[in-house]
Amino acid sequence: MSTAEPIVSAAPQTLFDKLWALHEVEPEAVDRPALIYIDLHLIHEVTSPQAFAELSRRGLSVRRPDRTYGTIDHSTPTTPVAEDGSRNWVSSDAEHQVATLRSNCKAWGIALEDWDSQRRGIVHVMGPELGLTRPGMTIVCGDSHTSTHGAFGAIAFGIGTTEVGHVLATQCLMQRKPKTMAIEIDGPLAPGVDAKDVVLHVIGQIGVGGGRGHAIEFCGSTVRAMSMEQRMTLCNMSIEAGARCGLVAPDQTTFDYLQGRRYAPSGEAWEQAQRHWRALVSDADAVYDSHVRINARDIAPTLSWGVHPGQVMAVDAHTPASPDADQRRGLRYMGFGAGDAAIGRPVQVVFVGSCTNGRLSDLRQVASLLRGRRVHPSVRMLVVPGSAQVKRDAEAEGLDRIFIEAGAQWREPGCSMCIAMNGDLVAPGELAVSTSNRNFEGRQGPGSRTILASPLTAAACAIAGRITDPRDYLQEAAA
Repeated sequence: MSTAEPIVSAAPQTLFDKLWALHEVEPEAVDRPALIYIDLHLIHEVTSPQAFAELSRRGLSVRRPDRTYGTIDHSTPTTPVAEDGSRNWVSSDAEHQVATLRSNCKAWGIALEDWDSQRRGIVHVMGPELGLTRPGMTIVCGDSHTSTHGAFGAIAFGIGTTEVGHVLATQCLMQRKPKTMAIEIDGPLAPGVDAKDVVLHVIGQIGVGGGRGHAIEFCGSTVRAMSMEQRMTLCNMSIEAGARCGLVAPDQTTFDYLQGRRYAPSGEAWEQAQRHWRALVSDADAVYDSHVRINARDIAPTLSWGVHPGQVMAVDAHTPASPDADQRRGLRYMGFGAGDAAIGRPVQVVFVGSCTNGRLSDLRQVASLLRGRRVHPSVRMLVVPGSAQVKRDAEAEGLDRIFIEAGAQWREPGCSMCIAMNGDLVAPGELAVSTSNRNFEGRQGPGSRTILASPLTAAACAIAGRITDPRDYLQEAAA
């Protein structure tokens, strides 16, 4: 898709500045936003129906169906298909959403990973897997966690239903250019600490509004040492800090991940692409509007205790002793008191999955703790792969048998309990430890309470039946 050479500027530029310049069709003015070109538009069943209906009403066509790609994920049941071929739809509305996307994609000539596809999955898991997501691109989707794709050195962000229609019709979008923020993380991660802990720690440091109006570039030695899947977790939750998007400069780790994937360049085009991608880095003396430095040695396994991702603490720490009004609201809803410890709190549900932590490496971590152990009898545990490919790979490694033998439920791919649109719910009053990205009030079901955590922490809590430090199990295995 985008293969233009980076624009050379006399002034040092950040990676975001370079990508923005490559895609700016009309510059920003006082009275109007900039117009930027979109390389890839990802769609799913929830935010696209109204956009397609508006196109039909106005007699417009899809400008670039070849740069539009669909999947079904949010409303799809994760339970197996019945013997008669029926699916366990949570509602007729959910079934209608999927049917509408299928008919729209067929009518407009848009590729869709449908029920019978071996590539179907959560949009932000499937796109990178297929090599649709690549460095240097602009990527949008009617889903806030589109920021995930920024891990490849792309500008990627969520858009609203009206904007979905604009991109379908014009392949462009009007946007105000965000400011830039560097979040530089240096040092080795301690055992038991993963990317989810890192990003929860970062949000706890800068707050849920700390990145508002900014594009965050994650950098530093810790980030460079991360796998692509870990980088995707970082960028996925940049939106939870209020940022417009998150991104990581592409490097050899990026190229190794992409090589040979279905839609990645091949042959001479692959060599050309790499030469272009290697230039997509911030200049050494580029100036960011804001710069945050984090020492990785300060990061422990981290979890949320409140009602947004900024209300977090180390697993072995305590809730605020003198909470402010926002913190008091979070404590009340979650049933915590000021100065309480999280460790030991009973857990009823554990969810492993979502576009944040539903990839193969996440499932391997969970399996590493569950192997030879049992999920506590008081816990209902769902393990939901992020895509059909993740499911196949996990089953090829025997991870599904580990989950099932431990007492967890092994499901079909989908968004599942992250947003609870498909019937996978946490009951009112239940406490769930979730590897997803949001712990808003009722996010996982009316009256549900959510603690965000890493796959390792979630697995430890499932085994213990209560909030537990995953390092306890790691030390046990090492003994």
